[in-house]
Formats: sequence, C-alpha cells, structure tokens
Amino acid sequence: MTEFKHIIVDQPADHVSRITLNRPESRNALNNTLRTELYGTLQHNDKNPGIRVTIIRGAGKAFCAGYDLKANNRSDQPFHTSGGDGNWPRHVVDGFFGVWDLAKPVIAQVHGYCLAGGTELATSCDLVYVARDAKIGYPVVRSMSPPDNQFFPHLLGLRNAMEMMLTGDAISGVEAAEQGFANRAFAEEELEAKVIEIAQRVAKVPPDLQQMNKRAVHRQLELMGMRAAIRSGTEIQALAFHTESTQAHFKELAAGLTDALSSRDSQFGDYRTKKD
Repeated sequence: MTEFKHIIVDQPADHVSRITLNRPESRNALNNTLRTELYGTLQHNDKNPGIRVTIIRGAGKAFCAGYDLKANNRSDQPFHTSGGDGNWPRHVVDGFFGVWDLAKPVIAQVHGYCLAGGTELATSCDLVYVARDAKIGYPVVRSMSPPDNQFFPHLLGLRNAMEMMLTGDAISGVEAAEQGFANRAFAEEELEAKVIEIAQRVAKVPPDLQQMNKRAVHRQLELMGMRAAIRSGTEIQALAFHTESTQAHFKELAAGLTDALSSRDSQFGDYRTKKD
C-alpha cells in the first residue's frame, strides 16, 4: 500500500474511494507535496477498475484554506507547466482541467473554510456538497490578485460573482447551494453520510457510460466558451502581480504571513479577524 505524507486514502463503500486532505494544523493548505499525492491518487483511481467515484474531503475543521503561502509553490510542481510570467495561474488551471477531464466522477465534501485555492479544488470536482455553515470565499482579491481560476462567473452568474470579487466576502454553504457553487447543503453532522450515499448512487452507473454522461455536460459548457475563458483569465491574474498594491502585499507577506493576512481582513472584520 502506498504511503502518503499529506493525504489519507480509504474506501468507505464498494467502488468508492475517498481522499482526505491531511494537514489539519494548516487547515489543509495546499503545498506541492499534497497536490502531487492528490493528483496522483485521482489518476490512479481513474485507471483502477475497482473504483467508480472518488470523494475529496478535509481533515480537521476545514476543507481547505487555500494554497500554502509559506511554501515555494513554484518549485517541485506536481506536473510540468510552461514557465515564464503567469506560470502559477496556468499551472493551477492545468490542474483544474486535469480533474475536469478524468473519466470517473469526483465529489467534493466541503466543511468549514473553503478559501482561495480550496475553492478551485472544489470546483474542479463534478459534484460539490457542503455543510450549511461552511465558509466559501476568495479573500485574496483584497490584496493580491483575482483568482488563478476564473470559474466564479460560470457557476455563480455575473452579479454573485462580481460581489465576491469586489469584496472578497465569503458565502455560507446554504448560499453556495443557492447560487450554484454547490449541489446541496447539509447539516455538518449529516454531510459525510449524505455524500457517501450519493457516491454509492453514482457508482451504480457503469463507468463506460458514466464517462460519457460527464463529458456530455462538460462539452456544452466548453462550446459556450468556458475552457477558453478560464484559460484567458490566467493572463489577467498574472498582470495583477505587477500592480503596486500587489507588490506591496508581497513585502508584507515576506515580513510575516499571519500579520499580513490579519491586516488585510481586519478592516472587513471577517475570516481570521472575526469576533464572535
């Protein structure tokens, strides 16, 4: 059996694989070791005739708080992406479509914080189920850049996407289901059982047919321009890195990550600075 550093893999039901992001001390922040293990396991499952669907969830109090800003995410990336300006957003989008293009369905099970890169991981999945009190947001827009992966307008629509992009505010799991980010929202104590139940229903459909069902939906969105739009969005993200505000924020991050993020969010009174 393969040993992993940052994920746990189990099989909660017949033909169902489950990947648990296992960095709870950092709210499952995505570093390249975790991403390598995650993408490798998804590809293994896609080739495994005994697996028909995969669930991704997070250990501890969060699904995923985003990319690990303490790590060098440009080094030892899990797969090659062309270098130069904009490497990172192109790399993120390559990973998104790597999951999108798998033959077998992938389900995101989201609780707690699902932020920034965590939202990009969740939306790469075919189905998304969330805890009602989950917090989904992209606070990075307040100080660094628009998303690496410009999926928000396609899922949430113009007005909802624009509000999230212009404020960096989070939406609840209930709002995520209402606006199109997620399929359904459940009470957190019911979420795991509900997701396994849905995964079992998905697994009843033969894989050779299921991959056609998945592609049929994707092709409609691609013909409407979704893939090209997301690709082109990487250029806007890369351009944002050259703004004075972003360059100043990079210096703040280098001086101290926690202080920089707290300073960013304190004027909004949310995320790590929210007072209950």
